[in-house]
Amino acid sequence: MSNNKHTKLARQAVETYIKTGKIIPVPTNMPKEFYTAKAGVFVTIFKKDKLGGERLRGCIGTYLPTQKNLAREIISNAVSAASKDYRFGVIAKEELPDLEYEVSILNPLEQIKNLKELDPKKYGVLVKSIDGRSGLLLPDIKGIKTPAQQIAIACQKGEINPELDKIIIYRFTVEKYRE
Repeated sequence: MSNNKHTKLARQAVETYIKTGKIIPVPTNMPKEFYTAKAGVFVTIFKKDKLGGERLRGCIGTYLPTQKNLAREIISNAVSAASKDYRFGVIAKEELPDLEYEVSILNPLEQIKNLKELDPKKYGVLVKSIDGRSGLLLPDIKGIKTPAQQIAIACQKGEINPELDKIIIYRFTVEKYRE
C-alpha cells in the first residue's frame, strides 16, 4: 500500500467500487486540503506486466473541479478511470493487485499566445475550439518531445482540426503523485 494519501485514496476508491459497486465516502483522516481545496484532477491507472513494464489501463479527469472538494474529485475520477474510460473495459477484480496509480492535481490554466511558451516535460496543454470542443494532454507523457506533438495529440483527442478551427491554447502544471 502506498504512503501517499492521493494515490492511496484513488486505490481505495477503485478497489471498493470494483469489488462492491459502491462509491466510498470521503475518509475522515485526510489532510485538511482534501476537504477544503478544489482542483481539476486526473487519475491514471497503469497495469504492471510480468516483465516489469506497464501499460495504460485507464485515465480520466477534470481540468476544472466538478466536486465539492479535492477528496471527492479524486474518488470520482478514480472510479471513472477504472470503469468509464472508453478505450478499455471495466477493470476486473483479478487485475487489482497489478495496478499502480498516478494522481495529477492541476494548477490553474494560463492562456498562451505562442508555442515557445510550452515545454511538454513541464506543462500540460488544453486546446479549446471556439465551438466548445476541447482536448487535454498532461505534462511529461512518454514519447511526447515537442510542443507541436503535444498540441497535435490534444487536438486529435478533442476532434479539433487546427487548420480549420479557431483554437485557444492553455498550459498548466500539475502536482503529480505516483505509487
